[in-house]
Amino acid sequence: MRLGWPWVRRGAIGTVLLMLLLVGHYTLPQVDVVRVVGTENRRIEFGWNSFFWASPDAGTATTGAARDVFFIQGVDAEGAAVVFRNEDTGWGWPPYFKFSSHDMQAIASSLVSGPEAPQWVAVTHYGWRSELLTIFPNALRLSPVEGPEARVIPWGSLAILGALAVGLLALWRVLILLRRAYIDPLWGRVARFIGREG
Repeated sequence: MRLGWPWVRRGAIGTVLLMLLLVGHYTLPQVDVVRVVGTENRRIEFGWNSFFWASPDAGTATTGAARDVFFIQGVDAEGAAVVFRNEDTGWGWPPYFKFSSHDMQAIASSLVSGPEAPQWVAVTHYGWRSELLTIFPNALRLSPVEGPEARVIPWGSLAILGALAVGLLALWRVLILLRRAYIDPLWGRVARFIGREG
């Protein structure tokens, strides 16, 4: 099988789409229902994985590559451990404008419960958990729910995806109109010019 330019173009488009999918999956809000079992404040020495951590809290001066980070430990309905970091996003990326990590830590501490009287909490977060990379999803919101089977509709993700879809459709339409108005007539003139020269 011969590899030609169409395969290169498809590979490039596929790579761009895969990167957009990964960025979208990382940054769009997701919801997990857990039972909060503990909270802590831990000093973190950032290394090569610092890209996956938020910037310091607004107004906090940092020197060096270490700072305190809040963590919320939870257990899901199957008993699997789920750990979230609780950092402000501030004015940075992703643009959630979260400035309430200290308040959220106090709320999380008040929601700690044991297996005999569980208090289930829907944690809205973004990011991934990777033991290999030592990264944690960042909690954005805590909402008490009735039980572990509670269905929480991710309205934030749906709104962002809807806005992106409308924007992409509008861009696609503009590109089609630009092509019809400018590019197709230009190619027609070039083809006529080449036809005369030939």
